[in-house]
Amino acid sequence: MSRGSAAPKPGNPGVRAGRAAGPGRQPWRPGRLLQDGAPGGPVLRLLVRLLRRPLLPAVRLWRRNIQLRVVVGTLLMSLGVVLLLGFVVIGQMRNGLLDAKERAAQSQASGGFSAAQTQADEHQGAGGPDGGTAGASLNWRSDLVVQLASGGQGAFNVVALSSDTEGTAPSRGARASGGVEPARSIPVKLRESVAREPGTFQTYTRINYSDGKPSEAGLVIGKRLNDIDGNSYELYYLFPLTQEEDSLALVKTTLATAGLFVVVLLGAIAWLVVRQVVTPVRMAAGIAERLSAGRLQERMKVTGEDDIARLGEAFNKMAQNLQLKIQQLEELSRMQRRFVSDVSHELRTPLTTVRMAADVIHEAREDFDPVTARSAELLGDQLDRFESLLSDLLEISRFDAGAAALEAEPIDLREVVRRVIGGAEPLAERKGGRILVVGDEQPVVAEADARRVERVLRNLVVNAVEHGEGRDVVVRMAAAGGAVAVAVRDYGVGLKPGEATRVFNRFWRADPARARTTGGTGLGLSIAVEDARLHGGWLQAWGEPGGGSQFRLTLPRTADEPLRGSPIPLEPEDSRRNRERAAAEEASQGAGRLPTVPGQAAGSARPGLPGPARTSLPPRQAAQVAADPTALPGNGSRVVARGAGERAGEDASSTGQEVKREGTTRGR
Repeated sequence: MSRGSAAPKPGNPGVRAGRAAGPGRQPWRPGRLLQDGAPGGPVLRLLVRLLRRPLLPAVRLWRRNIQLRVVVGTLLMSLGVVLLLGFVVIGQMRNGLLDAKERAAQSQASGGFSAAQTQADEHQGAGGPDGGTAGASLNWRSDLVVQLASGGQGAFNVVALSSDTEGTAPSRGARASGGVEPARSIPVKLRESVAREPGTFQTYTRINYSDGKPSEAGLVIGKRLNDIDGNSYELYYLFPLTQEEDSLALVKTTLATAGLFVVVLLGAIAWLVVRQVVTPVRMAAGIAERLSAGRLQERMKVTGEDDIARLGEAFNKMAQNLQLKIQQLEELSRMQRRFVSDVSHELRTPLTTVRMAADVIHEAREDFDPVTARSAELLGDQLDRFESLLSDLLEISRFDAGAAALEAEPIDLREVVRRVIGGAEPLAERKGGRILVVGDEQPVVAEADARRVERVLRNLVVNAVEHGEGRDVVVRMAAAGGAVAVAVRDYGVGLKPGEATRVFNRFWRADPARARTTGGTGLGLSIAVEDARLHGGWLQAWGEPGGGSQFRLTLPRTADEPLRGSPIPLEPEDSRRNRERAAAEEASQGAGRLPTVPGQAAGSARPGLPGPARTSLPPRQAAQVAADPTALPGNGSRVVARGAGERAGEDASSTGQEVKREGTTRGR
């Protein structure tokens, strides 16, 4: 028995692609809508921002919660496995049901076709009434349909149609059982196959009824036979697939319910399993945070003997050893601070005695020979330096012990700067330079400790004069917003890369072979940065080799007010202009053009400000380094860390401030 298909599979029409991008034609890309000038760009960007705003909390929770990620991942993978398993099972069930239905239908239809042909042959052999007229043939078909359909009430229906392929016999009416509409229920392709070739053909279709009964899926099997007159006709068996659809729907429902239950159960299992692992990790993270906050007695609770328990024991052992080491270091630090403080105090008494004896010898040096007189002068100078070193050591010990007190009151920094310059002018005159003040037209008032601020500025100015190599030193003052600043600029040897932060270390010197002309102790900048931090301010350094350096002191206008910026840029404006000019010259020379910027001595861009006669270094060679306030040594009290963006914005905003009066020499 041959099998054919009545309904051909629809072809896949070719999809016309767009015109290929020829020379000069840019292919379309979705991202081009967001480019500048695109009509939908701003709208799409606004839409993206509106969609991102409510999703940010969910994204943040997803990134921070590993338990959520594991559970959701388990649920998604379980759902994928259940769906795949469901498709396979449903496919197998559908194929099995259809194969069983086809075998039963083919057996039933084969018996019906044989019985119909046998009945027609017997009727012809017995000699039909009227010699086989058309009316007898029609009645015989009707009786045949009723007879065949009576054997399967509700299981199948029978339809008999006339074959009109040859066009010789007149068209006769269709005969159908069960109210089936033959024209809508039997596909045309199946009728063509049955009428064209002998044999049995089958296909799937929708069985429609004329009595209002809803249509249903079914299997149609047809064959061409001969009636009692010898004329060919088509006999079809229509088998509804209602029971198979009900069975398949039951299987789908069962699989969906079981799959949902399995997914939820796997999610709960994953949550419980991950919770057993994540909970100790979270406890360890919390205890580590408390340990970092100084609560060294925190420990993890250890239960069991598994890997998590061993992790907890190792963590507790680490915390115990860390606490022991920190206690040892704290004890050692306390002993060192106490030793420095005790030694400094104990040296006061013999130093006072030695000072008194040295003063007596110094006053009587005119009665001595030249060598002894010179020795008396050297003794007095070194005793002065010894006293200064003891004072600095005592001050450092106060900072280390946290006992430094701030006596803040509103002061005008201009008066402090005048006193500092008055004391440093003799040294500047001996060096052959001047000390210039810029920005003292308006009051620069802040709540600060005048003694500590004066000590900081005196240290900065003296260092600038000493390392300025005889060139002028510029002291710049400014106030803006909630901050005031004083910057000390010199045009001496400058600082190498990395020295802007190391310069605040205790007893550190940029050039150990360089002789001190003022007898410094090596603790001045260390004490200065601690004084700045005690005010809640910043003390930062900038410098480049051969281009000088600049130290900037920034203080809040009001005590305990956090700083957000500084009114003076850390990098001087003349250095910035020199770098831009050097970059422009390099670019012009690289392009094969003559430099268009006239040669000019670096640092002489502004009239009245001194500048060394040197050539600006290229940007890649300039050691433009700035000390981050958070990286400076000391206790860091009330220091507000700034990002690179804030620092650049602050510098850019302050570069536009023009100084009204420059080059004014100040004395006592």
